[in-house]
Amino acid sequence: MIVLASLQETASGIVETFGIDVPMLIAQGINFIIVAYVIYRFAFKNVLSTIKEREKQIADSLKNAERIKLELEETEKQQQQTLQEASLEAKKTVTSAQEQAKAFIESQKEDARKQAEEIVEKAKIAMEQERQRVLNDAREEIASLVILTTSKVLQKELTDDEKKRFSSSAVQKLNLE
Repeated sequence: MIVLASLQETASGIVETFGIDVPMLIAQGINFIIVAYVIYRFAFKNVLSTIKEREKQIADSLKNAERIKLELEETEKQQQQTLQEASLEAKKTVTSAQEQAKAFIESQKEDARKQAEEIVEKAKIAMEQERQRVLNDAREEIASLVILTTSKVLQKELTDDEKKRFSSSAVQKLNLE
């Protein structure tokens, strides 16, 4: 009993010292609970659903980026194959030119040599043109993939300047220029 009375005196002393108004404290507690409920009900759930949507969009973007990376690798393989085929064709053309030159050496040695040089030069030009065409096709494909990915990640339509900037940046990073 004495302990209880002492405890009551201590509580009364604290209330008087700090100026605590018990009804106001209870009202503030009830107000806090109401505000916390309203925030949870109308704001917190919406924020959580928005976060989940964003996480899903990010995961989808990562999957899309991986798919684009695989497509890019496939395009590079096709480019290498085309370059090899062009090289083989050029070698065949050079071999053919050399055989023709040997056949004409007896009768027209100078003319045969000139024809062989022209054929070799044409083969080199054709190979270079084919290589340039393949590189240009690859650049265009890479640029369009970068622009598409960027616009999807940023979720907005890109301006022409932004498209050019992203395209040139992607080409430089891939060392195609």
